[in-house]
Amino acid sequence: MQGQIRISADLGALSAAAAKRWVVLAAEAITARSEFHVALSGGATPKRLYERLAAAPFVREIDWSCVHIYFTDERCVLPDHPDSNFHMASEALLRHVLIPPGQIHRIGVSLATIRQDAAAYAELLRKHLRKSKEGVPQFDLVLLGLGPDGHVASLFPAAGIAVTEREDRYAVAVYADRLKAWRISLSLPVIAHARHILMLAAGEEKAGIVRRALGAPESPPLPVQRLQPVHEMEWYLDQAAAAQLRDRVIG
Repeated sequence: MQGQIRISADLGALSAAAAKRWVVLAAEAITARSEFHVALSGGATPKRLYERLAAAPFVREIDWSCVHIYFTDERCVLPDHPDSNFHMASEALLRHVLIPPGQIHRIGVSLATIRQDAAAYAELLRKHLRKSKEGVPQFDLVLLGLGPDGHVASLFPAAGIAVTEREDRYAVAVYADRLKAWRISLSLPVIAHARHILMLAAGEEKAGIVRRALGAPESPPLPVQRLQPVHEMEWYLDQAAAAQLRDRVIG
């Protein structure tokens, strides 16, 4: 699960490094398949990346007309609510770039219909994404942040393994017991089958969970440790988040 670890001096340098990687991956996907399908996460660290992508020089280095945007998870709020991942991504990135509106696929979610909404998003993934050789819808890139309890997307420690790890469940309704709230999240198999996964973590408050996540699997494993990437996964950390790693290589 570990993958490559890239450590930057601070959040600004981390964001620039991740933006450079986005540019390369977008160009590769567009050259190979004429489209770049990426799932965005919420959180403060991904937000800084989106802001960098929306500014020079990176904004000019991407063919935004070929980019298709999805989301790893969403809360049960309206799309213009401050807590909405869609709203955050729109403010930081999407309204600043020329992506055709029909290529931005937000998760529509209502508490009254949350399971139907999850099924609808799973169907959207089936419709728009190419399949991996195992038959799972495949993103070109999934961006993840790491929660303080080891959660990724909205797959929290208490999320039902039977639901979130089923390969025929691409988007799932999950209950975050700690937050007393329902969310919709991509399932572990869909995340794991992405061609590329970038995990972002910054700040000294993430140092402990980064060490645990990259250490020996716990029992029960952290949600991030249940993620077994089929292809490439890279960790983008700042020095503060990487402070408790034994072998630190800054790159």
